[in-house]
Amino acid sequence: MLVIAYASLYPFEDWRNQDIAPWSFATAPWPKYLTAFDLWSNLLGYLPLGFWLCLAALRSGVKRWQGVLMALLLASAWSLALESLQSFLPARVPSQVDWLTNSLGGLIGALLAAVLERRGWLYHWAQFRRHWLVKDASGSLVLMVLWPLALLFPSAVPLGLGHVLERLRTNLLQDFPAWTWLQHFPPDGFFQTLSPRMEMLCVALGLWVPTLLGQGVLRGRGQRLLWVGSVVLVAVGFNALSAALSYGPEHAWFWVHPQVFAGMAVGVLLSVLSLKAPMRWSLLLMVGAQLLLLVWLNQLNASTYLEQTVQTWEQGRFIRFHGLTQWLSWLWPWAVLIWGLFGLLRLVFARQPAA
Repeated sequence: MLVIAYASLYPFEDWRNQDIAPWSFATAPWPKYLTAFDLWSNLLGYLPLGFWLCLAALRSGVKRWQGVLMALLLASAWSLALESLQSFLPARVPSQVDWLTNSLGGLIGALLAAVLERRGWLYHWAQFRRHWLVKDASGSLVLMVLWPLALLFPSAVPLGLGHVLERLRTNLLQDFPAWTWLQHFPPDGFFQTLSPRMEMLCVALGLWVPTLLGQGVLRGRGQRLLWVGSVVLVAVGFNALSAALSYGPEHAWFWVHPQVFAGMAVGVLLSVLSLKAPMRWSLLLMVGAQLLLLVWLNQLNASTYLEQTVQTWEQGRFIRFHGLTQWLSWLWPWAVLIWGLFGLLRLVFARQPAA
């Protein structure tokens, strides 16, 4: 729900009172222009919410139809509240169409949860998790699910998430112009651009890190190999989707060039070589690879071409989820670092004998 609130109220600027009822949009005339992008984004955005609300209700012991109804009412009420708050934001336009499609998405998600629960598929998921995954895999699963969303935001290097220092330095210099020392941190001229070999290594590490994340919680070698294939497909698919959203479908594959292709090949090779690594070694390799990638990327200046692409996301139709994908792109690698270090410490203390 908080994620939906973030996407609905972004960019949280210039709040003002228009002296009208916040919910007046519900009886306003039907919008003249509707786009398929808005309709699908609203529907898909609330589908997971309806699913989890209904699932939580079913696990509390209510009947299926009651769970579906409760999920629909809660999702619809949440959408109504957020659309009403949009009345105070000049960058957002509340609409009864958004409210209806959000409610429809919540209903579809709730019905999906009820159907899956009735057919016993949720029980099969529990069985799958017990046989495929180690006991403490929840954090890794969350990071694995968020990784494709983080890939949607434009990056300086394909799969190069966590490039935050240049943007942070620019914003700080705008707010604090007297801090001229920021212009030389890191040293000016260091990694202005990446060499083809460095770009290849960044792509390889960017592919290897999520692979190690999954290998650290999967039990069997065959399951890990299947995960490697899944990571490659997701990496290619979501980078193509990001390019298509940014520049149009005809440019979906412009980011694929020899360095990227070679880097992904090296990443796959590293992933295959680490298939047999135990959990502690997978975590250790993941932390080391992610740390090295962050050091390289954050000594790289953002290009003008990348800045123009980011402005397209900030000012165009992507404003609904620009903020979410941006923060995921920036923070996902750091969350991986923290989770990996936490997992290593947990393994170390688990092996120590009790006093």
